Amino acid sequence: MAHDPLFEQRIAEALKAHGAKAEPKKMFGGVAFMVNGHMSVGITNQGDFMARFDGARHEEVLKWPGAKPMTFGKAGMKGFLFVDADAVSTKAALDKWIKLSLAYVNALPKKRAKGAIKKEASGKKVVRKK
Repeated sequence: MAHDPLFEQRIAEALKAHGAKAEPKKMFGGVAFMVNGHMSVGITNQGDFMARFDGARHEEVLKWPGAKPMTFGKAGMKGFLFVDADAVSTKAALDKWIKLSLAYVNALPKKRAKGAIKKEASGKKVVRKK
């Protein structure tokens, strides 16, 4: 299944419904939703859902319906999983994954936008204002 813009819209709406100010960003041939500067959830170019969560729960969450390892190279990435699109086809199922991801990502320190900090010639950091 190729990238589905309606699926992308469902993800964006679910994030918004949970109070997240998510910014879509093209990544890995699909779209990742950034929350506070951190990758939270997304959709791959193959149509899979991607979720980021607390890696300490990896083995537990891997047993959830539709979950499969997110691998790059030989090893799986703890705290990241792909999920079959069919497993998040209902609002309740998608919400479960969104809540899982937001619980982790919202606990991380906010990242500043790239270019927000610049060093003066003296070496002092200066925050640029928009």
